[in-house]
Amino acid sequence: MRASFVFSEVVTGLRRNVTMTIAMILTTAVSLAMLGFGLLAVGTIDKMKANFLADVEVSVYLVNDISSGDPNCSQSACQSLRQDLQRNDGVESVVFENREQSYERFKKMFESQPELLALTGPEALPASLHVKLKNPERSQAIIQEYTGKPGVSKVDDQQKALDRVFNALNGVRNLAFGAALIMAIAALMLIANTIQVSAFTRRTEVGIMRLVGATRWYTQLPFLLEAVVAGLVGAIIGIVFLVLTKVLLLDLVLTGDVFPAVGMLELLFPVAPILLAVSVIISAITGYVTLRLYVRH
Repeated sequence: MRASFVFSEVVTGLRRNVTMTIAMILTTAVSLAMLGFGLLAVGTIDKMKANFLADVEVSVYLVNDISSGDPNCSQSACQSLRQDLQRNDGVESVVFENREQSYERFKKMFESQPELLALTGPEALPASLHVKLKNPERSQAIIQEYTGKPGVSKVDDQQKALDRVFNALNGVRNLAFGAALIMAIAALMLIANTIQVSAFTRRTEVGIMRLVGATRWYTQLPFLLEAVVAGLVGAIIGIVFLVLTKVLLLDLVLTGDVFPAVGMLELLFPVAPILLAVSVIISAITGYVTLRLYVRH
């Protein structure tokens, strides 16, 4: 098999159907870029979970009698709750926060809203026990055990707020994967059509080659390589688009304070190799199936 002949046929085929080739490359690039966004979103969500879950606490808010009459948690009602929590096998540490400390934290949180601070005094905030768990994902057991206990007004789990954030991020990730799937279907249809058109325009040449003894595999290989080359070019364009998006947009938004930054190394490995591998595999399979179904001779 002459490799130079095969590659010259690949180049000729891509140039002959240049508009369809460009459409196929661009569609593949958009599809793989969306897949790349989805993969980056998965990594970002995992890093956020690891960062935030380490600081997640369960807050046990105390009733007004304890909040107003026991600022040091030295009386039996507060002490009993605190010691009970400290003895729990799932609890790592327990910190008491009285009303004044709660108010100081409140002022820091809402220092940009003086109207709210003017309406709120220390007496409006309850004392609380901040419970850090060994396994934050098992917070529900603490909530069920201490909700309704004497001296407890409410048990609040910070993980619930985080779950809402993670659910929203998971929705963005699923949208990216959904868009990638739709664009991938369009890319597959374009690849199939391009191969069919390419095979039709070269049907005379292929027929002559078969008459002089060329195998079916030898005559069909250029069409298969056309699909793979177009897929690879689309993947490279998609990766370049991801790199530009990271540099020009994501680095400005994902500063690491709340949302972890996306590293260039993370994008180049493993995301870029995955996109290249997906483009080659999908293009090759689509090309092979198209040739088997529509180009029999």
